[in-house]
Amino acid sequence: MTATQAIREDKLLDSTGISIDRLPMLRMVFDRLATGCADAARQMSASPTYFSVGGVQSQRVGEALDAYGDNTIAGIFHAPEWDSRILIGVDRDFVFTMVEMLFGADGTEAPFKFEPSFPEDERPYTTIEIQVAQVMCEMAAKNLQSAFAPVCDVTFTLDRMETRMYFATLGARSNLAVKAQLLVQGLDSSGQMFIVIPQTALNPIRQNLARVQSGMTSARDPRWSKQIKTEVNKTEVKLKAILEERPMTLGDICALKIGQVIELQASPRSPVQLQCNDETVFWCQLGQRDGSYVLRVQDSASHEQEFLDDILSR
Repeated sequence: MTATQAIREDKLLDSTGISIDRLPMLRMVFDRLATGCADAARQMSASPTYFSVGGVQSQRVGEALDAYGDNTIAGIFHAPEWDSRILIGVDRDFVFTMVEMLFGADGTEAPFKFEPSFPEDERPYTTIEIQVAQVMCEMAAKNLQSAFAPVCDVTFTLDRMETRMYFATLGARSNLAVKAQLLVQGLDSSGQMFIVIPQTALNPIRQNLARVQSGMTSARDPRWSKQIKTEVNKTEVKLKAILEERPMTLGDICALKIGQVIELQASPRSPVQLQCNDETVFWCQLGQRDGSYVLRVQDSASHEQEFLDDILSR
């Protein structure tokens, strides 16, 4: 490819929006980002915090920033490998939620409210709130850097923090960009974090983003997996062993008398059904040990075979 062809191709890519559906690795990057942010937040606070990807879309830079107005604190990060800048922003609800969690709140008390001289959605951010937002933006940038590692090597360095989106410039506001929204939940409240990456920064790695690498899957949360395994192993279930089933009429039941012995057709070698919630899970053999009845599991239950046997017996 000649230099002229490369320039023409770049201009063509710049004039059209990125098709998110054709870049599966891009969505996987943001999934990995959400997992990494959740792990990092849990190390900073005793209260559980959950991050999830709310959506990924292609949008004009101006439209992406105007959607949040002045209720947002944003960090502008420089990516020298891309020769570009990206934006990581958090909304007011996110800032309030993280302040409560990082300073030890447990959700039992209502959040602190300022005097009504300023409406809660218009008052300026305090110094502490801006510092908390900066810490969270830098944490997200570090995890975004790790999330991009399977695709390309990139580093994000904080340039500045902005509390007004009008000054959060990423080039011309008419340029195309990719915006990802992350939903954050904690202490019965929620907020949003969003990432804006100019399309010009992603164009050189578009082929890598379009190709799913072998063995790449969304990162799992090891702590969550361990917790699930622990709780499943501790779950108690009731089992029922059935040696024989016999159909009886209501008249037969009414005719039973106290002390009457009901003879079973089954023998000690007859298979015993082991049921859980009225579903057969195993076939067992009846035996005795230390004066108690015991069961030895012989085979797993086959529901398809049971269905066929029931049909053929009719």
